[in-house]
Amino acid sequence: MERLNDILRELGISKVKLAKCLGVSRQMIYNYLELDDINKWPKDKKVILLNILGIKSADELDDIKVDTDYIMDVETRINSLFENSSKSELGEGNVIFSGLNEERKELLHNVIDEIKERLEDEKDEDGFNIILYLYHYLQSMPSMKELKYILAYVSKVGGYTKPYEFAFDETEQFVFESILFSAFNLYHAGTSSKAKISETHKRFVSQIEHKLEEKMSRTLEMNALKIQAMKELGITEVNDDNVTEFMYKIDEIQARKSKN
Repeated sequence: MERLNDILRELGISKVKLAKCLGVSRQMIYNYLELDDINKWPKDKKVILLNILGIKSADELDDIKVDTDYIMDVETRINSLFENSSKSELGEGNVIFSGLNEERKELLHNVIDEIKERLEDEKDEDGFNIILYLYHYLQSMPSMKELKYILAYVSKVGGYTKPYEFAFDETEQFVFESILFSAFNLYHAGTSSKAKISETHKRFVSQIEHKLEEKMSRTLEMNALKIQAMKELGITEVNDDNVTEFMYKIDEIQARKSKN
């Protein structure tokens, strides 16, 4: 197994990439690689790995010479594997991908893979909370344009996007990235202790609490409008037959309130 790990490292095949090739989680790959013999792997996974490496049995591992030609051959086999897998998983029969072009299907597929991997370990609370907050992040984007600038910043820092590439408003993105860069430098410098920035955090908490109060107030107000509208219409539930009349009644009640 040590030789297999060496070959994978020389080929540049990460645990994540290997997991995608075999159709298992990254944790399962770690479990496989801890075994002392590849023949102890599930037969179907072993066959896929041997096909990727271009050999017929584990006995041939020691004969593999990782050079440029071999690396290219392996990449060709992996790309073919991914292409066939994508055609199957991204097909029109899968409703979640319907209505999307191939580029967007592939992106959604990759996002789902990343999310699924972080949710597979039920003991991984960090992984769960990361996805939960990511969900909240996506929900907040329509009302906070700055969030897309944060995504662009992370993409650039991660080396996925060129530093002078601006997908959104160039001026606003440029300013936001510069400020965010300064903030991260300040954070990593360790010069801002908790005591020094406690007042700033208090203002942050106060702002959040104010927004929550406003949200609660709007929710209570809307619930009161719904109850009043249903009472005036003499209905006990809103359905397809009365929803239009119900919405008109809410507008009417709001108009009466604004005049008073």
